[in-house]
Parts: sequence; C-alpha cells; structure tokens
Amino acid sequence: MPEGRRPADSVLLRGAAAVFGVLGLLGSALADGQLLATGGVSTIEGSAGGGVVPWAVLAGYGTSDEWGGSAFASTLNTGDYRLDVAGGALTFNNRLELSLARQSLRLSTLGPALGLGAIRLEQDVVGAKLRLYGDLIYGDWPQLALGVQHKRHRDFAIPSAVGARSSSDTELYLSATRLFLAGAGGYNLLVNGGIRYTRANQAGLLGFGGDQGGSRRAQAELSAAVLLNRHWAVGADYRQQPDLLGFAKAEDWRDLFVAWFPNRRVSGVLAYVDLGDVATLKNQRGWYFSVVANW
Repeated sequence: MPEGRRPADSVLLRGAAAVFGVLGLLGSALADGQLLATGGVSTIEGSAGGGVVPWAVLAGYGTSDEWGGSAFASTLNTGDYRLDVAGGALTFNNRLELSLARQSLRLSTLGPALGLGAIRLEQDVVGAKLRLYGDLIYGDWPQLALGVQHKRHRDFAIPSAVGARSSSDTELYLSATRLFLAGAGGYNLLVNGGIRYTRANQAGLLGFGGDQGGSRRAQAELSAAVLLNRHWAVGADYRQQPDLLGFAKAEDWRDLFVAWFPNRRVSGVLAYVDLGDVATLKNQRGWYFSVVANW
C-alpha cells in the first residue's frame, strides 16, 4: 500500500530537528544542577516521563536558570506490530518543555491478512509541557505540570477504513509527580498520577474518535518506580485507552521496566509491555527498548 508523504511536513520536521540540535549543543554546557535520574526518560510521544506515561518532570537536567533537554530513539516489538519512535525535547529554565516525536508503526501481520501487503502508519507528535507548581522532592505539594500534544497522521487511509473520524487531534493532560526519599524500605520511591483528556485510538496510531463515540474522555495514567541506587530504577506504568472503535475493543496499556542512568548524558530503558488486544489481534505483548541522550 502506498505510504502518504507530505514534503512540506518533512521539511518542517527536519528544520525543527536541526533547531533542537543546535539549541541542545548551546545548552549542553549549562545543565548540571538536578539529581541523576530526576528527569525521567522519554515517552513514546516525546515528553519526559516513563515509557508510555508522561510525568510532571521536564526533560534534561537544567535548573531554574538553565536550558536542558533530551533526544531519544525507542522501539517496541510484539511480533504482530513494531513501533519505532525518534524525537527530542528542550526545556527552558525548568519551566517549559517543548517536544517533537515521529512514530512509525509497522503492521507485519494485519496487512498481509487483509491482502494489503506490508503496512506502515506514521504519526507526528508536537508537545508542550508547563510546570505549574510544587517540587519533585521538597515542600508540601508534588510537582504539577500541564501538557498539550498535537498529533497528526501522515496517511489516514487505514484508520479511516476501520472507523476513525479524524486524522489529527490535540490532547491535554495533567500530571503530578513526587519523589519520596527512602520511601520504599529505605529506597527512594517515585509516584506519578495523571489525567489525559483524549479521544485517541491506540494513542492516536489508529486515528481519533470512532463509530462508538467522537468526544474526548478523561483517562487515567499512573506510574511508580523504586530507585535501587543512583544508577538503577525498576517500576511500572499503566495507561487507560478510550474504546471508540466498534471493530476492535481497545484495552489499557501496562508495562514493567528497568531504567539505567550511568551518568547525566545517557540513559536506557528495557520494558516488558502488555497492550492487550490491538486491532483484532489478541494478547499483544513484547519488549520495549529506548536510549536517551540528556543535557
């Protein structure tokens, strides 16, 4: 099946990536202030957090008078599906995060079963996250952040065929994150909770809205992680999914992860992910791997 291409979009993304790269080099000498691992890693949508859930933390290690940021590459393979994501984020004065991600989903089983050959769906995600109040460690309130993500498909033929109403949409989410020092048997404990206002099918990879409803719904997002030491963390994510397509039930996402933070400049995540049933294919489980460069 031919893949949709928009030359103007490609030029825009390359230009944005170049700007992120230049600003990252300028800011890399500035960010040294925050504790190791407190910037989290990169989500599949580009913002800082766990693998599939954004946290209230901002990308990189910049403090209130510094720039920070990250660049990442991730892959998830269930056998029937493979999701590859690349992107980056910039943070200004530990207050505002801007992010960009390109997602590419390969349907290695579903395409041939439909007689369409190999299928690849691509989606662009542009995001912003504003730290509103509180602190990750100190004070009476957890760190609170408000985020917005605009998502757009580059080829809407398959999502449209299965009942999706729109090829693009904008989501809002609110996250609260707290790091409890020695909060889990003497180990540091990070807890995150969030609400996303969305109508995305499979995070938007199958379009937005559907024959079962077209309005946005509030969906819960949760994470918890235990920091075993300065360099290692183990944890879990949970993300609700709206069920808006009649041809296939959407199920919530879960993962168990191990994160490695050898230094401030690089981190890695290995996770076992359970996506439930996806587009009529049962028990989609597989391994997720991500590498993140920070400044």
